[in-house]
Amino acid sequence: LQKNIYPVSGKNQRLNEMPRLVTTTTYEKRLALFKKKHPTLRNQYIKTITLLANNPVHPSLRLHRLKGKLETFYSVSINLKYGILIYFIIRDDLIILIDIGDHGLYE
Repeated sequence: LQKNIYPVSGKNQRLNEMPRLVTTTTYEKRLALFKKKHPTLRNQYIKTITLLANNPVHPSLRLHRLKGKLETFYSVSINLKYGILIYFIIRDDLIILIDIGDHGLYE
């Protein structure tokens, strides 16, 4: 499951310890395609990942739990059209990045 682990610095309002961002192999592949298809979103993506790492509950991320078959997952927004599917394991202070794409990927 774990491909890359990114230690995170900064305080967090929701988690007791500093979370770590963990990516899956699938996420890395989807991210490469996303970056190639949307080079103009690079700065927004970096801002989103930085905010997620330092303060996962920051209002601009629009963090929300998904419904239905994805109810164990959350989403944060890169912008109004694109988001990142994530899974929180609060006990282990991990944020696992699962998928990236337009908000239709949650359907």
